[in-house]
Amino acid sequence: MHVFSYCPRCGVRLPDPGEAAERLLVQTCPACRTDHWRNAKPCAGALVIKDGRVLLGRRAIEPARGQWDIPGGFLQPWEHPQDGAVREVLEETGLHVQPSAICTIVVDTYADESYTLNVYYLVEVVAGEEQAADDLAELGWFAPDELPGSYAFAHCEQVLSAWVAGTPPDHP
Repeated sequence: MHVFSYCPRCGVRLPDPGEAAERLLVQTCPACRTDHWRNAKPCAGALVIKDGRVLLGRRAIEPARGQWDIPGGFLQPWEHPQDGAVREVLEETGLHVQPSAICTIVVDTYADESYTLNVYYLVEVVAGEEQAADDLAELGWFAPDELPGSYAFAHCEQVLSAWVAGTPPDHP
């Protein structure tokens, strides 16, 4: 995980945390006394479900270009996770959705540089034209037994496993 070498506020060189870097929660600048926290960045996403299938997108950009991903992304300041999930689905798929429940919450990393706290909702399509956009190159619908198995981020498998575990076996 990334630790700062220099203070982002005043530019003074920060002490090297050495082997403790992985466990380091905060770096304090010796000059300006600013605390630089390594908190997880909040993210939200959605499992768009239709006819027993989930919508996934193939990433068009790095990190993980070409890998399958669940629509979602980083929250904007003061944005509620549910609103962020709805916004991200619209930006990436062109679909307007209505959340029905939280599917799961998982922790992961993003490009090995930051921690992420990911809140995923189950959503239903209410309007819109399906179209890959923003950071997605392609969209695909997958039944629980047809999931691609190669994902952009480690947490995708956890989220999809939670969805599969909650899907009745006789669901269409």
